[in-house]
Amino acid sequence: MRTVASEFISLDGVVQAPGEPEDTDDDFAHGGWSLPYVDPEVVGGAFEGALAKADALLCGERTWQTMATLWPERAGEIFADRMNAVRAYVVSGTLVESDLPWPNMRLIPAGEAMDRIEDLRATPGGDLLIAGSPRLVRSLLTEGLLDELILMRMPVLLGGGMSIFPADGVRRPFQLVSTVSAKTGAEVCVYRAVAQE
Repeated sequence: MRTVASEFISLDGVVQAPGEPEDTDDDFAHGGWSLPYVDPEVVGGAFEGALAKADALLCGERTWQTMATLWPERAGEIFADRMNAVRAYVVSGTLVESDLPWPNMRLIPAGEAMDRIEDLRATPGGDLLIAGSPRLVRSLLTEGLLDELILMRMPVLLGGGMSIFPADGVRRPFQLVSTVSAKTGAEVCVYRAVAQE
């Protein structure tokens, strides 16, 4: 399976709380910042396309908690039904298996996450899609376990907030595969990791 991260990102690299003010860590005050730039064709189509290729979702605890409050209430919509039905793995250091109420969900203990994700990457199947979960994505980038980045870049500067990018001075090359622009000014850029020699 390929690991693919799909992220709303500002021009200055912020990914924190793009859809609603669920994450105010470090006094972040811009929750919902991506909404003026999201359009159903380009941005919505990019995420739906990524979800269609996914055999499973992978998310961190906070992202899962946010998604768990949203998608079950939207049953009957094609997108929500897919989100509710697809197999999902939740990385957490505090949850236990019984905290995950749906039969298609599996817990990955935080201390085992990179080994378990490496095992998933070695199994046949479609993509393992990560939406949001910036700390998890940063860890995957750090460990060289992320195959593709779908960055939905919004034309806004936020002046600070959480990033997915490691700040460890390590060079990690990616190849730009495609770019599509929306009328809102958003751009969907797909990057694939390049094997380093």
